[in-house]
Amino acid sequence: MSRYIWDPVIYGRYADERSRPFFDLVSRIAVADPGYVVDAGCGTGELTAELARRWPDARVHGFDSSPAMIEKAPAGGSLSFSVDDVTRWRPERPVDVIVSNAVLHWVPGHRELLPRWVEALAPGGRLAFQVPGNFDAPSHALVRELCRTRWRDRLGDLARPSPVDDPAGYHDLLARLGCRVDAWETTYLHVLPGDDAVLSWITGTALRPMLGRLDPAEAAGFLADCAALLREAYPRGPYGTVFPFRRIFVVAGR
Repeated sequence: MSRYIWDPVIYGRYADERSRPFFDLVSRIAVADPGYVVDAGCGTGELTAELARRWPDARVHGFDSSPAMIEKAPAGGSLSFSVDDVTRWRPERPVDVIVSNAVLHWVPGHRELLPRWVEALAPGGRLAFQVPGNFDAPSHALVRELCRTRWRDRLGDLARPSPVDDPAGYHDLLARLGCRVDAWETTYLHVLPGDDAVLSWITGTALRPMLGRLDPAEAAGFLADCAALLREAYPRGPYGTVFPFRRIFVVAGR
């Protein structure tokens, strides 16, 4: 299996930058004393543990489709973890808080999933999620174009358009379900150290489907092509590489 299929080490690069949207999202969840909190698509579970620290009296459960991620999860005490898929997950009881951090953009048709999650909420519960909103940025647009050029026979079908809605679209969907919705967007200005920093960032996320399909020699060639494009789009300054990153946030309550 390719090392690019949810390798925790690769994904863990820039952990501070990746975790900041999680904390901004959770800070807007107005539930004082939940009994049951679920982290849907929890990855390695470090941020799930932050949910247990925020709500120490709650039972907190995280799940992820990647066994490699769950192996790293810090289970114990009020924290539990399991391997599961967001498209198939069904809670064993009503949930006071469902959190999904940077997951739903990987789920085709995730808009159809959201009504089911709303139904899973206990009275007064909250559904909170954030997804990347930078699919039209050079970091993604240039890769899509590259997949349509000399790599089209191998990767052309992976040059997908934006898989997420805008804040207004999510607001409309959830408000029609009877939710009170807080939806917003933020563009973070990350300053990344090192050479080819943007390439390093997207290797663990946006490039994962492409690299998972290529053999090692092909992957090296594809990464070299990506690096040349991204160096021009995101030149390195004396302080690092500036990487604007838009995120979309939603907190919805029954």
